[in-house]
Amino acid sequence: MKAPDLSVVDEAGVREWTGPSEALKSAAAHAHLAFDVVDVGKAHDKGTLFGELDRALRLPDHFGHNWDALADVLEDREWLGKKGRVIVLAHANAFRKDHVGDWRTLEEILAEAAEFWKERNVAFWVFVA
Repeated sequence: MKAPDLSVVDEAGVREWTGPSEALKSAAAHAHLAFDVVDVGKAHDKGTLFGELDRALRLPDHFGHNWDALADVLEDREWLGKKGRVIVLAHANAFRKDHVGDWRTLEEILAEAAEFWKERNVAFWVFVA
């Protein structure tokens, strides 16, 4: 699968991804965006999901490991950086299937963050692999 042009802010958002994450990493570097991979396969419940997000995304110390806190930090310019960010949610299938409600909430928060940054002309991409 070919990576999209990640510099096109208007197309940023939450997307499915079936290709290697290296293609996204390369596209992110080309667009001068930060790149992170969250191994959702290590998450067995909401608590461990927050732990994986915190670790992989290097969230601020004040991140409170709840949905509201996640929504807040994803809209924090200091955390995001100057140019934007690409996040890959790797090995997500089992968590999606076993934790439908939590997955739906996570996707909504990520989509809202993408829209928030799009309105500010900043790229925020999330790829679910």
